[in-house]
Amino acid sequence: MSFTEELAEVVDDIFKTQWKTRDGDAVPEAEDVRLGNDAVLLDGTVLYADLADSTKLVNNFPNWYAAEIYKSYLVCACKIIRNNGGEITAFDGDRVMAVYIGNSKNTAAVRSALQLAYVVQDVINPKLEANYQNTNYRVTQSVGIDTSKLFVAKTGIRGANDLVWVGRAANYAAKLATLREPGYSSFVTADVFESMHESVKFGGPHNQLMWESRVWAKINIGLYRSTWRWSPT
Repeated sequence: MSFTEELAEVVDDIFKTQWKTRDGDAVPEAEDVRLGNDAVLLDGTVLYADLADSTKLVNNFPNWYAAEIYKSYLVCACKIIRNNGGEITAFDGDRVMAVYIGNSKNTAAVRSALQLAYVVQDVINPKLEANYQNTNYRVTQSVGIDTSKLFVAKTGIRGANDLVWVGRAANYAAKLATLREPGYSSFVTADVFESMHESVKFGGPHNQLMWESRVWAKINIGLYRSTWRWSPT
């Protein structure tokens, strides 16, 4: 059998094998899902946090400087996610994906986004400016959040595999995190906004609405964006 024929056989087997699915009540680890057509079904909220302008960063600054920016951003994002009950499910260079489940999943994910906005502006950038006074680079980022049914399967081959998260929330959250709108760093779908608690909708001394409604023209759905920040303390 040629290598091409071997690959064709693998693909044919994937398409013809019936899926075995089960409902999940926790975010699965890779070892919880078998290779082959095995999957876990979840109601989940997905958060993507994405460092902006990373190409400019690596093209214009020393590699060690870029690495420090990456690490500062991702470490803070991960700590905030975990502190709000999220589970980190993937890294992709300068971005991190997390999944929240349970009755407060939307509120917890949105609180994470607002806290990361605070930490970037009020912790990371002041520390960056204090330690590197001769550079004018400042961290900017976007967080995207959506909620939906998720179909969690394992992809890859034995010895080199990971979970794949199939569902609208994973796709939309990843795309929302790529939005670059000056001043705005938190983006959520209408489904998230309608389900999240008022504590992450309103803020300030006059209990103002922290979100602006707009249409996501690319796929013609409603979304909400925010410039607000929430101190983690």
